[in-house]
Amino acid sequence: MANLRQLIELPEVFFRAGVAGGAPVTIICRSFAHGRAGRRGRGPLRMARVKAILFDLGDTLLDFGPVDTLGLFARGARLAYRYLQRLGKPLPAFRAYHRAQLRAIRWHYVKSRLTRREFNSLDVLRRLGRAMGHELTDEQVVELAWQWYVPLGRCVTVEEGLAELLAGLRDEGIRLAVVSNTFVPGQVLDRHLGRLGLLELLPTRIYSCDVGWRKPTPAIFRLALERVGAPAEEAIFVGDSLAADVRGAARVGMTAVLKDPTGARRRWRVRPDHRITSLGELRPIVDARNRPSAGAAGAGETTPRGATA
Repeated sequence: MANLRQLIELPEVFFRAGVAGGAPVTIICRSFAHGRAGRRGRGPLRMARVKAILFDLGDTLLDFGPVDTLGLFARGARLAYRYLQRLGKPLPAFRAYHRAQLRAIRWHYVKSRLTRREFNSLDVLRRLGRAMGHELTDEQVVELAWQWYVPLGRCVTVEEGLAELLAGLRDEGIRLAVVSNTFVPGQVLDRHLGRLGLLELLPTRIYSCDVGWRKPTPAIFRLALERVGAPAEEAIFVGDSLAADVRGAARVGMTAVLKDPTGARRRWRVRPDHRITSLGELRPIVDARNRPSAGAAGAGETTPRGATA
């Protein structure tokens, strides 16, 4: 079963079951990064200092591992249902409630893939509530979304030393951000990051459900760069998806770092600037740009993006 980037970055995790799939698509990604293309054989290219690092969320900062997606959805439905019962809201039988929620999310997920526009599950929860005869305050609908998310949140692990790594980068003046494809509300994800002690370390957070665009659409990357106040050539993007993260970052001229713990993502023709197995390996990549004498060694894969796998 697909791992959980698909529920935070993730609609896929909940909804691949019962949603029409497709064969993998091979994508050839040109090198867009400010004059890097066609430089092979001309000597090393002096790279700009790193002023910003943008991270994917699911299976990059937050690791979920293999999950029982339908089981998670059912447990989330049960918690949400009990929360509405405590509020005294009119409800159908649990089975009908669970089925209606699953059907609605699947439909909006398919629609978002066809239109390339993200949806926000808060809107879905509000509409379904009205159809069942109850209204929720803004605070209540966010809490309802949190109840849905709790079983998934319990699956999360983070790498040892992650907070220290982020704090060290921040203390060097590097601006940090999250750019995530997700229909899970930003309020819910922020709450989880806060409980993990990561929220203050990631002051800029771009969630596709808030802005409407999904990676690899260039607009969401450009918005993130605007918010951190850094040009693309001075920014690194770190993610676990070749299609969404590496391809999208390359299109706007950012350095693309692929987190690939198992080495499974080597068959695509899209190639990252660097490949890492853990976020701790990001340190020498940054040092090679900002402190060349300290970080020249061990900076990871530097295969040109246009090369074939």
